[in-house]
Amino acid sequence: MKVKIGNYTSWYGPYQLAKTLMFWVPDENDSTTVHKFGEYLAYGSVQTEPEVGEVYDIFSDGRKTTLLYRFLSWIHSKKKRTISVRIDPWDTWDMNTTLGYIVRPMLKQLKEKQKGAPKVDYEDVPKDLRPTKKEIAAYNKDGTTDDKFFERWNWIIDEMIFAFESLDGGANENWEEKFRTGNYNLRWKKLENGCSEMVFGENHTAEIDWEGRKQYEERISNGFTLFGKYYQSLWN
Repeated sequence: MKVKIGNYTSWYGPYQLAKTLMFWVPDENDSTTVHKFGEYLAYGSVQTEPEVGEVYDIFSDGRKTTLLYRFLSWIHSKKKRTISVRIDPWDTWDMNTTLGYIVRPMLKQLKEKQKGAPKVDYEDVPKDLRPTKKEIAAYNKDGTTDDKFFERWNWIIDEMIFAFESLDGGANENWEEKFRTGNYNLRWKKLENGCSEMVFGENHTAEIDWEGRKQYEERISNGFTLFGKYYQSLWN
């Protein structure tokens, strides 16, 4: 596999040009001096401030764009984000593991660098992370978030990471060993029909905590379920 994905293309329009030409203007004045110059470069005029209660178009107010604006738009249309993906045959032999090598570090970086969070279904998180009825009503009314809004999303991401860490190469890849104790001592017993039967030897002390293993496996499965459910929320 060879993957090369470049940065997103950036828009360089009249405002950005105005900022470049007026490089000496402090950033705190961008909303006035530089913005008005950029507006003039885009539309050939500067829009007057609307009166209170007046309805207006925040983008152009029906004005025609300048030749410069259309030229910069044309240049932007020619920009393409670099995306090159080559898949080798062995990449799909164990595709879930291959994807795990990529997804795991991305999820960790997403959590570390995140600037926002989506709303998660309350039943997907533990009860101690769920909002109260009053907090739910406030969110439904005007979008007011409670103190655990981001904590719920972090919990979801952690469960995704936990699931992918349990794949080959992850920190928990040998998780099944946690539920095994003792040593295996297996022997074969010859039967009259010519077949053999596997039996435990005298030194066989191995035991498996099946209940603990089941709970751990269910957590892994739930992490992958959450990954699929919130796939479109994996943004920063």
